[in-house]
Amino acid sequence: MRLVPENPENRDVRVPRLVGLMAVDAHEAARAQDLFLTAPDRPDLRAAAVDHVVRQYPPPGAQMPRKSAVYVWFDFGEGEGGGGIREPRVPRPPVGGLRRELAEPGEPPPSYCAALSSS
Repeated sequence: MRLVPENPENRDVRVPRLVGLMAVDAHEAARAQDLFLTAPDRPDLRAAAVDHVVRQYPPPGAQMPRKSAVYVWFDFGEGEGGGGIREPRVPRPPVGGLRRELAEPGEPPPSYCAALSSS
């Protein structure tokens, strides 16, 4: 049996993670894997040089033949948000501060408020 040498040009490559990268960096990362970028929402990909990738297809880590196209988007689609980063606010601020100092309706103000207003 004769062994046929493996042709490196026919081997599949892994798709890099492009989400979060600027267009220029995403283009270079794809090119390093011998892949091409295409952007349905940007006809001229060069004009999107400083825009950030928000979605990609196929997902990172997928196997693709060399010289294949990876689709990237720079805007969220209709109804998908894009309102910015929503960081979790955990833990919540401690209870106290002004809430603790305010009197309930109908109660007299705390004694230190009267001292401040008379100064």
